[in-house]
Amino acid sequence: MDLVQQIIERAKSNKQRIVLPEATEERTLRAADRVLAEDIADLILIGNPDEIHGLAKQWGLENIDKATLIDPENNPKSEEYAQLLTELRKKKGMTIEKARELVKNPLYLGCMIIKTEGADGQISGALSTTGDTLRPALQIIKCSPGITCVSGAMLLITKQPQYGENGILVVGDVAVTPMPDAVQLSQIAVCTAQTAKSVAGFEDPRVAMLSFSTKGSASHEVVDKVIEATKLAKELDPSLKVDGELQADAALVPSVGAKKAPGSEIAGKANVLVFPNLEVGNIGYKLVQRLGDAEALGPILQGIARPVNDLSRGCSVDDIYKMVAITACQAMDAKK
Repeated sequence: MDLVQQIIERAKSNKQRIVLPEATEERTLRAADRVLAEDIADLILIGNPDEIHGLAKQWGLENIDKATLIDPENNPKSEEYAQLLTELRKKKGMTIEKARELVKNPLYLGCMIIKTEGADGQISGALSTTGDTLRPALQIIKCSPGITCVSGAMLLITKQPQYGENGILVVGDVAVTPMPDAVQLSQIAVCTAQTAKSVAGFEDPRVAMLSFSTKGSASHEVVDKVIEATKLAKELDPSLKVDGELQADAALVPSVGAKKAPGSEIAGKANVLVFPNLEVGNIGYKLVQRLGDAEALGPILQGIARPVNDLSRGCSVDDIYKMVAITACQAMDAKK
């Protein structure tokens, strides 16, 4: 069974309630129909019910009736949500009038449903920007305890089984924080290891903090940041298996790791890679994807107390379908 199917089966085993706030968008509704047909998750679709049913009929989608439909313009819980949003954001100047308008916004409404424990996760981005997806999540759901920055992980499924976890690597940050400081980088390490457990199913995440230096082979302030982040990651999660600074070959290749970092329990055995900044991470995973013919799944947003994931506006039906299963796996883990 490949990794994607493992993720889907895990989602089926403990169904979660996932919000799709862009439910009148064609790819989203087609993906929802497939998810419901295969019983992967319980879906909450936000949009005008008549419009959703009309589109489902037009496109021959036969499973949409299995979803819960919520009309943002006629929601009996609107006032309850508006009062709560006002309380949550009163220090930022939120008024009840503004809150009443915001809870009609599907992205805000979905996060309010999650906040009040009516759902377990949300996916948007087929129509919305990353900023629009993240803003309500950070304002309403907020970050996980001990975490102050959001980041994005990518699952890389390669054809090189000698590396990572039988050819699978989890890498971060590839999507959100351009220039993390040492504290943020340590949090990215902890969160990416958690994603490796909850989504990729790694029983033993082994985190390499990447750099252009291995154990003092070069001296520079950006190397110092990685060294400090490694120390802070161990303090943040004492159970975390992490080492750095390591070059990519020292992290992945046993013979190189043994030579450059003798005695390291991570060198040559890493299955989680943490990049020193977003520029390196984004370039790095795309090179592996294109030149190495690897499958890339994500980005998977991490660091939020309940999972909220962002899609590319160029996403496919299959991308949304897979992200529902991924978000469900994250939601299971968030409840522990």
